[in-house]
Amino acid sequence: MDHYQDISILPDPEFSLALLMGALYNKLHRALVEQKATNIGVSFPEYTVKPKSVGGVLRLHSDKPSLHRLQELGWLTGMRDHTDVSEILPVPSEKSYQCVTRRQFKTNAERLRRRRMKRKGESYDEACQAIPATVEKKPDVPYVTIRSASTGQSFCLFIDQRGVGPNSQGGEFNSYGFSQTATVPLF
Repeated sequence: MDHYQDISILPDPEFSLALLMGALYNKLHRALVEQKATNIGVSFPEYTVKPKSVGGVLRLHSDKPSLHRLQELGWLTGMRDHTDVSEILPVPSEKSYQCVTRRQFKTNAERLRRRRMKRKGESYDEACQAIPATVEKKPDVPYVTIRSASTGQSFCLFIDQRGVGPNSQGGEFNSYGFSQTATVPLF
């Protein structure tokens, strides 16, 4: 994690920042899957909880050769007019570390009940007893909307970015660039 690259979304009168970030993130996810990369992490330097926003900058973290290999895939095709891509740069010496993870929320009790009824063959009343309305949680973190390559369904990918401290934690990253344990530099 000694290098990084920033990809900034450029303002566009036809497309919202959130829509463009979702499209960019979709492309990154597909590239990480294609490359089977487990050593590339992400962060969002403009991330805010109030108001909820991941911002307009996607930061990729890894070593220089891995970031070069990712760029050689040409995964930004179709996004070049909407992004400004920085050079691959060394991470500054003054930094701390943070963990960037996916958060999943049970946001719709009715959907969970229908799913349970289908999976377990239960009646609606049985599903209501098993899944009370209090199970619903209101998301408290920003998200990007992406489309599943396998089902074609759009969904909200909730992102939690939390500071860990002055020491880095090693580990692998998933195909979204997230890890439950590994950290990325915060600067």
